[in-house]
Amino acid sequence: MKLVVDKTKCCASGECVKICPTKAITIVEGKAQIDMSKCDLDGICIPACPQRAIDYLDES
Repeated sequence: MKLVVDKTKCCASGECVKICPTKAITIVEGKAQIDMSKCDLDGICIPACPQRAIDYLDES
């Protein structure tokens, strides 16, 4: 499982960056980007995103 950003929805508000306790999210070229090596999968960024651009992806 991992968290992904739907780049078509992301408006780079920065709310996800502010709330991420592990500093796993950055804004790159106007879109949020998640560093999964830092992400703890707590999902706190999902409701923080005003565009609902972040969600879990089951890789199985």
